[in-house]
Amino acid sequence: MAALTEKERTRLDVVKRLLLGEITNETAARILGISIRQVKRLKKKVRSEGENAVLHKLRGKPGNHRIEKAVKDHVLTVIKQIYPDFKPTFATEKLAENHGIHISYGTTRLWMIEKGLWKPRKQRKITYRSWRPRKDYYGELVQFDGSYHHWLEERYSDDNGDSAEVCLLAAIDDATGQITRATFSANEGVVAVLTFWRDYVLTHSKPLAIYLDSFSTYKINHKTAVDNKELMTQFERTMKDLSIKLITAHSPEAKGRVERLFGTLQDRLVREMRLDGINTPEEGNKFLKEKYIQKFNTRFSVTPEKEGDVHGPLSETDRKNLNRIFSIQSTRRINNDFTIQFKNNWYQLSEVQPRTIRPREIVLVEEWLDQTLHFSIREHYLAYVPLPERPRKEKKQPVILTTHRLNWKPPADHPWRKGFEQRS
Repeated sequence: MAALTEKERTRLDVVKRLLLGEITNETAARILGISIRQVKRLKKKVRSEGENAVLHKLRGKPGNHRIEKAVKDHVLTVIKQIYPDFKPTFATEKLAENHGIHISYGTTRLWMIEKGLWKPRKQRKITYRSWRPRKDYYGELVQFDGSYHHWLEERYSDDNGDSAEVCLLAAIDDATGQITRATFSANEGVVAVLTFWRDYVLTHSKPLAIYLDSFSTYKINHKTAVDNKELMTQFERTMKDLSIKLITAHSPEAKGRVERLFGTLQDRLVREMRLDGINTPEEGNKFLKEKYIQKFNTRFSVTPEKEGDVHGPLSETDRKNLNRIFSIQSTRRINNDFTIQFKNNWYQLSEVQPRTIRPREIVLVEEWLDQTLHFSIREHYLAYVPLPERPRKEKKQPVILTTHRLNWKPPADHPWRKGFEQRS
């Protein structure tokens, strides 16, 4: 006789007490949580079959709903050939999506463990952290970060022929868990980040706040920045111009939503691009925009606590000055010969300017994202020409630059050519 389980042993003891007349059918039914009719049938079976009456009839037999061995072998063959490094959940989804095989995640996991295709990971040590609830509205808080990874595996290489890492910049909405924008870039530098957010605000408008880490692109980490609050990165200055609040996380766990996003993408996106034959970052960006982001959001996003999009609209001033706002800005001083030196290059200001310009004045240098250079002063852009080399000093220099040429002569009827009596 097979060993009885705890439940079966309890059932047998109750029936024995019932047969000895210690308890009634009603009491036995209450103890076992079954009906009186079931108690009577069970009592009759114990009289005739003994202890075997409480054993489940399928004990030691194949289950009625078991999956046929041929199906199991086919599934494992498909996984081994096409999805060998997929995790059980993702492999289950792909079996249903691409092969029409519908089995549970648990079944796939057990089969993969049995076959050695998946090794369960050990539970990590849990560190206590207080939980922060999601924001209420879409657009109220966006978590942003960059992740360097071999997103294209061996299919994309550097100049030396080695597999190259690519940086994925991604923003995820805190309230819904939706990817609001994701793009592959060469790095997480100023130009790449400003380009990302310029496209973001043109598509979604301005989020109320951005949650990010203290990487040097986003925050000045020099010790003097503690006392000098005016020190800002180009990114901080850009967000200040747009009135977008920046929140700096002091640990990866603090911005856990975007960290978990990259973990999911490193598992799923890498393999999705492999299946679709994506081999370059440009193809990857097209794949993200046209196919993957919508698919991801359908699968993983949640309904926000409150309906509504609280992204702030771009004002007319914002749109007018968008190139200036999303530029790399610095300052230079105008030389006495009205030249400006910038990054070892020389630029000559034209004689006619929209405002009066004097030597030694400070100009704002703007490097636009389209790689053009602009000099501005008092909100006016200056006309200039690049010089092939450092200009030689000349004895005669113009005193100022203004809205007309300095050798300009007034016409005969100009007030300057009239006497005092004629003017009055």
